[in-house]
Parts: sequence; structure tokens; C-alpha cells
Amino acid sequence: MTISDNGNRMNAVLTGAYIDLAGLIGARFSAKDLKLQQRRKALSLLAGPNKTNFRGRGIDFEEVRAYQPGDDIRTIDWRVTARSGKAYTKLFQEERERPTLVAIDQRQSMFFGSKTCFKSVMACYLGALITWSGLQNNDRVGGLVFGNSRHQEVRPRRSRQSALALIHLMLEFNQLLDRDSGIEQSPTQGLEESLIELRRVARPGSAVYIISDFSGYDKGDVLKHLYQLSRHCEITAIFVYDPLEQRLPPPGQYTVTDGKQRNIIQTGDAKVRQHYEEHFEQHRYDLKQQLGKLGIPLIQIGTDQAPLQSLLTYYGSTRRRSKGAKP
Repeated sequence: MTISDNGNRMNAVLTGAYIDLAGLIGARFSAKDLKLQQRRKALSLLAGPNKTNFRGRGIDFEEVRAYQPGDDIRTIDWRVTARSGKAYTKLFQEERERPTLVAIDQRQSMFFGSKTCFKSVMACYLGALITWSGLQNNDRVGGLVFGNSRHQEVRPRRSRQSALALIHLMLEFNQLLDRDSGIEQSPTQGLEESLIELRRVARPGSAVYIISDFSGYDKGDVLKHLYQLSRHCEITAIFVYDPLEQRLPPPGQYTVTDGKQRNIIQTGDAKVRQHYEEHFEQHRYDLKQQLGKLGIPLIQIGTDQAPLQSLLTYYGSTRRRSKGAKP
């Protein structure tokens, strides 16, 4: 993995089929521009009109006092109320930090790229940016990396060691992706099991970022686990795609390979081209709709886009955002 910035860090793009440790550690400097704690209005609009149930306060209990008109009835302390015969409500103090969990997809479907970098590379770099930004905000950071057949977690802690542990996991899983390995087991398994694990480790109020191509999201119990997780956590889905998945190259004859076999494809048929593009757009539309029903915003980032600038669109300061792309 190399980072081509031409002197402009904001618009730097990634190249390569594999990540490198230095690049992920170096992302901590770029992460200073991100403001993850300021969930932008532009991002909340991506979640659609549907709202999810109470997600958990992300705050600590402090004391109880007599109920006052206008208090949220969900904060009534029913035990104290029953004992005293008068209504009492709980008071909470906002946490100064919240856990930030990042789930990075390194399944075989992510080992693909056509122009600049592979989807697996983009996912890791985005994960590194978010992890470093969370740590710089004094949050506890952790997460997990998952492939087709296994996953491994890092428990959230407020330490540089926790961030580095997650980055080393990214490197380990990424280096295992091999052109000759083929598809391991079900393409759904890694995603579903990672969500089960996230449900186990994510405390209420956590910020959860899932970075994936969401291959197989509509199979098995993936949506069910996303729903359960979204009830108590603030989830952001980051959909990573490659331009070649979006549309075929100009009409002509091309050689494609999966590392084991080579095939020749013709892209001149107008109907084939149209069907190809419609298939991708339908997948993207369905994913956005399904996540929108759960109140989960979907950020879409192509492998040919600048990762930092793409995130700054939603998590940058007003000054930074005015110079970047609009959502």
C-alpha cells in the first residue's frame, strides 16, 4: 500500500493490493482532522426517516430525585417510587468518553480492485483513521477484524496499545488474503459471526463502525443482528466498493483473473452493460433501504476516492467540509 498525496494530504489516494504497517500507523496524523464525536447532520440524514428504539444512554447513573413534570418517564425509578409512594426519577451524568468499536471486513470478496487499491486496503485504512481519531478524542477504542472463516477482537481500551493491537490484526488478516486461496466457506459467515461478537462486546452507547462491502448482508441472520445491535449502539455502516463493480470499462475486450484462472470478457453489448450497472445500483439501493429501516446511516466510499476527504465530508469541521465534497 502506498499513499499518493501530491503534497495534499486531504486528497491522498491509496494504491496497492496489500496494506503496510507504516501506512496504518501514519494515519494517526491525518486522523487529527476528523471529529467523530460531532455526528454531522449530513450523516444523520443518511439514516432515513425511520428511527430505531432507545439505544442506551451512554451515560452513568448519578442519583434519584422527586419526579418533576416534563421528566422523561423512561427515567422513573420504579423501585424507589414503589417504596416511597411518590414518583422518583433517575439522574444521569454524561460520560466524558464512549467506546469506539471498528469492525473491518477482510473476507475474500474484499480482495478486489481495478484502478488504485483493493477494497480490503481501503477498509483497513478507513478503520485506522477512525481508530486513531477515537483515541485522540480520549475514547476507549477497540474492535474486530473478520475474514470468511474466523474473526479476532480487541477489547476497547483508552490506550495506544489497543489501537496498535487492532492495526496489527488488520495487517495479519490482510496479509492472509491470497489470490490462490479461493473463497472460504459461506460469504455470509464472517459478517454474521462478527455481528454476534459485536453484540457481546459493545456496551450501550458505543459508537460502532462497520466497514465492509456487505456481501451477503441479506442472507442468514445478518439483518437481525444489526437490528439488535442498533437498539443500544450508534452504528455507522461504511460501504466500500470498486468502480469496476459499479460499471463495466469502455466497450472492448479485457482479460480478467481471480489469480487462478484467466478469462476474456467483451464489454461492447449495450444490454449487458445496462444490466450490469442496474444490478449494482439495486444492491446499493437495497442495502441503503434495509439499513435505513434500522436508523443506520450508510457512507459510500469507492476505492478510487481519497479516504480522508471522504470521511471529512461527514466528520470534518465546517471549515474543512466547505473545501471538500458534499454528501
